[in-house]
Amino acid sequence: MATTLTLEPAELPPDAIEVGHIADAWGVKGWFKVVPYSSNAEALFAAKRWYLQPSDRGAKSFTGTALLSIRQAKDHSDTVVAWAQGIDDRNGAEALRGARIFVPRSSFPSTTEDEYYWVDLIGLDVINREGVALGQVRELLSTGPQTVLVLAYEQDGKAHERMIPFVSAFVDKVELPEKRITVDWQPDY
Repeated sequence: MATTLTLEPAELPPDAIEVGHIADAWGVKGWFKVVPYSSNAEALFAAKRWYLQPSDRGAKSFTGTALLSIRQAKDHSDTVVAWAQGIDDRNGAEALRGARIFVPRSSFPSTTEDEYYWVDLIGLDVINREGVALGQVRELLSTGPQTVLVLAYEQDGKAHERMIPFVSAFVDKVELPEKRITVDWQPDY
């Protein structure tokens, strides 16, 4: 017997960040498994309201943006499991499969000094101590012991990529308001 999924329509907040997706139902009481896009799922735990959008591919059980009020979310192995208002059985949880999860950036937990969310670093300009532009942060890679900034830059009309370890030995200063990172790195490294 199919369950009709009734979700509260909502507007996606202007500062919404995609933080994961719903993988599948978990158990029979409406819990569902979430695959977070960060190794630290604090943003999922801190936000009590998640904004969902249907998957880009596959079957869709809803359209537009929906608001999900989270009753409980907790770590489970390498994923997160959650339970939301109005999702009370396995059928309801299965209907959410593939949904993309967004939370407002303003609901992320505060960071300490010298601690940054990756999403805040993407798009920043990177310059060296001499003021030479090295590129713009396109993405970050976790290599296990450290994180690496992947910069995009252009040279002779061609797109290139540069990688700089995001460690204090090379990163002098991150200035979020100025949208800039200063590094001890040369263009020919």
